[in-house]
Amino acid sequence: MPEFFSFISEILWGSLMLYLLLAAGIWFAFQSKFVPFRLFGDFYHNLKNSRAQSGGLTSYQALFLSLAGRMGSGNIAGVALAILAGGPGALFWMWVCAFIGMATCFAEATLAQLYKERDTHQRFRGGPAWYMARGLGMRWMGVLFSVFLLVVYGLLFNTIQANAVVHAVRYAWDIPETWTGMLLAGLLLLLISGGLRRIARFMQYAVPVVAIAWVAMSIGVGVAHFSQVPGAIIAIIKGAFGWQEAAAGTMGYTLSQALTSGFQRSMYSNEAGMGSTPNAAAAAASSPPHPAAQGFVQIIGVVIDTFIVCSASALVLLLANITPTENNFNGIQIMQQSIVALTGPWGSGYVAAIIFMFAFNSIAINYVYAQNNLVFLRLNSRRNRWLLRVGIVLMIMVGSQLRLTMFWYTADVIMAFMAITNLTAILLLSPVVNVVASDYLRQRKLGLTPVFDPKRYPDIERQLAPGAWDERSGV
Repeated sequence: MPEFFSFISEILWGSLMLYLLLAAGIWFAFQSKFVPFRLFGDFYHNLKNSRAQSGGLTSYQALFLSLAGRMGSGNIAGVALAILAGGPGALFWMWVCAFIGMATCFAEATLAQLYKERDTHQRFRGGPAWYMARGLGMRWMGVLFSVFLLVVYGLLFNTIQANAVVHAVRYAWDIPETWTGMLLAGLLLLLISGGLRRIARFMQYAVPVVAIAWVAMSIGVGVAHFSQVPGAIIAIIKGAFGWQEAAAGTMGYTLSQALTSGFQRSMYSNEAGMGSTPNAAAAAASSPPHPAAQGFVQIIGVVIDTFIVCSASALVLLLANITPTENNFNGIQIMQQSIVALTGPWGSGYVAAIIFMFAFNSIAINYVYAQNNLVFLRLNSRRNRWLLRVGIVLMIMVGSQLRLTMFWYTADVIMAFMAITNLTAILLLSPVVNVVASDYLRQRKLGLTPVFDPKRYPDIERQLAPGAWDERSGV
């Protein structure tokens, strides 16, 4: 059975998803009149003007919620495995995929903001399930998406994060996996029991601190081994286009490996088009009050995740040039060995601590996304929230004890189905993205602060939740 799911996963992620996500990104770049790239700097103004408002998180909080979900153990272990599989050139194709994915991220975040609604506590809720139900009139599609997300983010992915953490800690400090798993589960239960606002407040401080700590370490390593940096850059460029292997007659295969590995890692990491981060984008009370404003805020998450954090991991690996053996063919251990080779024995513990925080933040946001979709399914009772929390704790403990490849391949397959469902929805809603992006661009050209007025677009206004975009909404 694991072989079957591995085969299906390879088909989905090795070809279908790669072409689908690339096509979607290029399509939305044209549909939005290249607004995400032309007005990229607007993310700064939208973040700077972000403030706490009735019913919504700040744009800053929403950004770091989505970043916490993006930045998990895969930003370290996954990058290591991508470079091992595709060579240094895989990093170049990660950048290309992320650049194209920025347009898709803009589209799904904008739609999530547009079709958000208030829950019973007057907090904003939204995401792919909502724009499927309101924008397309296909609630059944939203239900299907929500079920996929609950299985993958609510349960299966947490085993992967937990497994990476316990092995990193065991390698660094020889602490038994059970103890690390219990600590991780206990701390997470304390955090997620406090609800969305407690998690958002924690993430707005924790995520930048951990990201800066990791990037600063990479920069420090780069400075200490500066003479090797030009060679690493040259290896990335040559590997991206197969120039190193052309003379040996293996150019085609190596180029394909670099491209595929880079695209797959980038898709997993920045999650553009997957339908996860719109759940965070919808929770914001956007400032300025326009759906596209949150689109700009969220694309900076792609930049930080791939161009900065993943690149920091890649630099360490390329400078260390560790050759994997059968005993260390594990992304986390390869990274720990690389840091030790470049900095000394303390580096192993440093990586373990960073991995612990990345995984901790990621699992907490997995809960936020899953609980958000319980709201859509009208199952957000106190009992069901606690069942979800208990399920997360159990998955952490299972993942800390066992390496369940069957779970992981299943998660890959279901995540592909989730992404296909989301991409289908946003492609069908691309005319709406075009209207909203054009409205934002029109107001910016007039020198105005963009404000979304649904009355200008009666067809869209009929689809919106009452009170989401009127003067009483607090946005």
